[in-house]
Amino acid sequence: MTDKTRDRSGNGLLLVAVLGGMFLAMLDQTIVGTALPRITEDLGGASLYTWTVTAYLLTSTVTVPLYGRLSDLHGRKPLLLTGIAVFLLGSVLCALSQDMGQLIAFRAVQGLGAGALIPLSLALVADTVPAEWRSRAQGAVGGVMALSYVVGPYLGGLFTDHASWHWVFLVNLPIGAAVLAVIWRKLPRVAGVPGGGRPDYAGIAVLTAGISALLVGLTMKGIDGHGWTDAVVVGPIVLAAVLLVPFVLIENRAAQPIMPMGLFRDRAYTVANLASFFSAFSLFAAVVFLPRFFQEAQGHSAATSGLLIYPLMIAMVAGSFLAGALISGTGRTRPWLIGAAVLGAAGSLLFTGLTLDTSRWTMALWMALIGLGVGPMLSGLTIAVQTAVDPAHLGTASSNIAFFRQIGGSIALAVAGTLYADTLTGHLGEGLHQAQAAATATALPWLATLGAVAALLALLFLPGPRRGVREAAASTPAESLGASA
Repeated sequence: MTDKTRDRSGNGLLLVAVLGGMFLAMLDQTIVGTALPRITEDLGGASLYTWTVTAYLLTSTVTVPLYGRLSDLHGRKPLLLTGIAVFLLGSVLCALSQDMGQLIAFRAVQGLGAGALIPLSLALVADTVPAEWRSRAQGAVGGVMALSYVVGPYLGGLFTDHASWHWVFLVNLPIGAAVLAVIWRKLPRVAGVPGGGRPDYAGIAVLTAGISALLVGLTMKGIDGHGWTDAVVVGPIVLAAVLLVPFVLIENRAAQPIMPMGLFRDRAYTVANLASFFSAFSLFAAVVFLPRFFQEAQGHSAATSGLLIYPLMIAMVAGSFLAGALISGTGRTRPWLIGAAVLGAAGSLLFTGLTLDTSRWTMALWMALIGLGVGPMLSGLTIAVQTAVDPAHLGTASSNIAFFRQIGGSIALAVAGTLYADTLTGHLGEGLHQAQAAATATALPWLATLGAVAALLALLFLPGPRRGVREAAASTPAESLGASA
């Protein structure tokens, strides 16, 4: 075997490990949901149900831009190893939880680690994959993201129904250990920006406070019947908006800002992040409300509902890979992303006709259209934002795409939850299952269509890559693969 063949084999193994780390973080966002009813039944504290999700979402969202920026300054390897180790520690602690208070605290620990996995995986693909394969590799990244969103609920139901809810967390350990070992041995230690300087403590503090306030306000909207105008809901959300002002001022003056405001002066960078924010509406609407429809309205098990949304998953994975190949082949991102947004909007609108009697083949077609709309966004927007920035900001750019997608999804679910509940109440006279179908036919299509149309409008202003996809890819430090750790 030649040195070149060995290098290619080692690089392929590293890419698999990087994608495995991303899969862990994305999977954990969805696998726990189907197990939570059983968990609260065993541990008690049903009133704390929502906080098990919020605790993880809060810490993982807040730390995404932090890990991304620090990896630009100090190198990716130590940050990624730290994130994986913390994530696995949190997973073990969650499995050992004796009450809901412990579970919430340990889910927060998990999130502290998970914040590293998604943005650094995105950045490492651009760092380490040879230029001619980079767009296709980002398609694989989008495919992994799509796969985790849909496989998660199925696995969660499978473990809960046939083993124990503890395996929802323990399953992370063998996968995480393998990923950790490969990254430790194969990922070269590459220095970040020389003289990184003093961390942006003020920016980190204000960002943490703002995102915490936003997510707490959105979470309180779904607890004890609180409405949008209640103080416990609107107060934290307003505080989050107010904190945006000092955050921008701090970032403009910081020597090493956690989220450099100067990057937003680039139209491609700003448009890609805006489209990422809105594309999350379609993604979260589909992966949350479809399993709910299959389980509640049609009476399927959690595991079966995961199988029934496979048309969505397959289309998302195919769309992501196809977008990567088309972008790689043509050097253009805009036309393929606009086409995806149109398909996503069409599929979303068709769900306004959903009833209990809608055939599975018809739903499969609708799901496929949504999947073909969402999949290219997962890979294409990452490519767009990475080609808009200099290599020194690759980690920051990759983290911000994930950050805005997460924030968009959180807001979308809070709004959709209200729409679902209001529609359900208004149709209860028709029977519970009919009301659940009507609620799904309202919340899912209108939320997903709004997201697809808003993303489409943003993408109309997306300029061509500043250096071209091929040229930009070639300028990133892929040659570091050959270096020793």
